[in-house]
Amino acid sequence: MKIGIPRALLYFKNEKFWTTYFNEIGAEYIISPETNKEILTKGENLAIDETCLPTKLLLGHIDWLIGKCDYIFIPRVAFHRGYDMCTKFLAQTDLVNGTFRDRKIKLLFYNVDDKKIYRERKAVMKMGKFLKVKRSQRKYAYIMAKQAQQYYEMFRDQNQEKALTESNKTKILLVAHSYNVGDKYVGEPVINMIKSLGCEPVIAEYLDEMKCIRASHDVSNNMPWAYNRHLLGAIELLKDRVDGIILLTTFPCGTDSMVNEFIVRKYKDKPIMTLTVDSQDGSAGMETRIESFVDIIQLRKERR
Repeated sequence: MKIGIPRALLYFKNEKFWTTYFNEIGAEYIISPETNKEILTKGENLAIDETCLPTKLLLGHIDWLIGKCDYIFIPRVAFHRGYDMCTKFLAQTDLVNGTFRDRKIKLLFYNVDDKKIYRERKAVMKMGKFLKVKRSQRKYAYIMAKQAQQYYEMFRDQNQEKALTESNKTKILLVAHSYNVGDKYVGEPVINMIKSLGCEPVIAEYLDEMKCIRASHDVSNNMPWAYNRHLLGAIELLKDRVDGIILLTTFPCGTDSMVNEFIVRKYKDKPIMTLTVDSQDGSAGMETRIESFVDIIQLRKERR
């Protein structure tokens, strides 16, 4: 049995967890390639116009996997760290089932639908049982997967701290969800542009999640979305250690449209720019905006 993993949405958050788990239980798996023009176009053709870009990319990656595996891994996560998730994470299983109903694909289910943290372990154990893995092996695989994910997150957090303390370059805090900042089409060009201008990109997503969520409560007590809390907390922790903030979002993200506006109003003393990526080709306009933004930051630093 071969499992297909789409390189989209929650993959960028839980890559180490899932791949380590499948490795430990001895499951064969295949991961779709980096986002390319073919995958993007296919996802656009499969989705309705109102669908957000990350979900369109998900459909394109799933289409690439069809025929190359026996089951496609589609997680459904309703809660994370006790907070709500965007509806696309709740609905993606049903969306995929409906979109590819004529192609009769088989989905490997993984449902986390309770605010209690231990539900993740139950979801993993249930999935392993479906794959006919012994309970002891499932339990061991889960422990190893959690450790791998924790070490990976710790490594990323330490790298961000190193960039903040050791680099003398202008520091730009890039605020974007994991599935945006990690995607080759969405996030990689922006990171490369920041570097090409001689600046140091600091990735908000790569800071310690629980530390950021705790810090977010100093700014808002009623924000419902876990991933936006992570990013908001990162801004609160680093607002005095970076020179500017870029809010990278994808069209038409509902949660970001509200939270980013809140961020712009809250942190008025810090240079902030919002970048919205859609499915249109061409990055000349984006390059010009980032270059102008960096010029403003440099001028501000010189005046001080």
